[in-house]
Amino acid sequence: MLPYLAITLGDVCGIGPEITLKVLSKKEVYQFCYPIVIGDATALKKAAKLLKIDIKLMSPWEKGFLPSPNHIFLLEVSHLSEKDLIYGKPTVNSARASVDYIKIAVDLALKKKVNGIVTCPVNKAAINRAGISFSGHTELLAKLTNTKHYAMLFLGKKLKVALLTIHVPLKKVPTLVTQEKLFNLIALTFHFLKEKLNISNPRIAVAGLNPHAGEEGLMGDEEIKIISPAIKKAKENGIDVKGPFPPDTVFYLANEGKFDVVISMYHDQGLIPFKLLHFRDGVNVTMGLPIVRTSVDHGTAYDIAGKGIADERSLFSALHLAAKMAFKF
Repeated sequence: MLPYLAITLGDVCGIGPEITLKVLSKKEVYQFCYPIVIGDATALKKAAKLLKIDIKLMSPWEKGFLPSPNHIFLLEVSHLSEKDLIYGKPTVNSARASVDYIKIAVDLALKKKVNGIVTCPVNKAAINRAGISFSGHTELLAKLTNTKHYAMLFLGKKLKVALLTIHVPLKKVPTLVTQEKLFNLIALTFHFLKEKLNISNPRIAVAGLNPHAGEEGLMGDEEIKIISPAIKKAKENGIDVKGPFPPDTVFYLANEGKFDVVISMYHDQGLIPFKLLHFRDGVNVTMGLPIVRTSVDHGTAYDIAGKGIADERSLFSALHLAAKMAFKF
């Protein structure tokens, strides 16, 4: 039995519909999952016309039918007009719809009607302009699932990165780096890699917050007062973790195979090296949720939306990983 996976279209004025159809046109997809698009029929048809793909949209779980490259399961949540489907120009309606797709997908996953969700990119600014307080997919997913301890994990063949802080201003990062939060992330990452990704004894590296990992307090004392004690506690709990390492060398060590994952103190510290290596094929996973959730590691790409040139590899990787993880929850 293959897993049913919900794909949220994201911001339909971006590349979400295009990369979704590009992925669903691949025969190999249907060898590892049954995808169900959560979104808008008009948006999909517009993307199909752009890509010159013939598709038939069908209701999910229709008895006697399974999805295929030309027969796509769609759960239609929005009915957007043409003025809300102009590539590169999100509207209040398209932004609100992108949030509705997420909420419906999470509800389906919690009710076990799908075995996991895979999300296409949304635009935080557009959603907030539509009157919805939104700091990101991850935070909304945690709220919808009542999850207290969660984190973003980015996966590629060469590098895996977990983030201690995510969508916050850089000036707030030092105030959010605490011993308890870091220990919880180390433990969460260790168990996720071991139980969900089948890494028998995950090797974890922790990056410092300051240049040179503080250089014995000369460039900051967070490494001495906060980061090192959290690492020590994790070691006492049987976790193979080392650090803090200077941020400018630890990713090189992980890329060389010395570690399975790097714990980063803030968003760009971890994602700049990750995207340098895995911009086209990286996957974003939310650890700690009671459901499977993977995502592309890129944004809405308004500048190329509607040109038919968007790269679908990250979405394919996200779908494939979700299928692997689906029956581990």
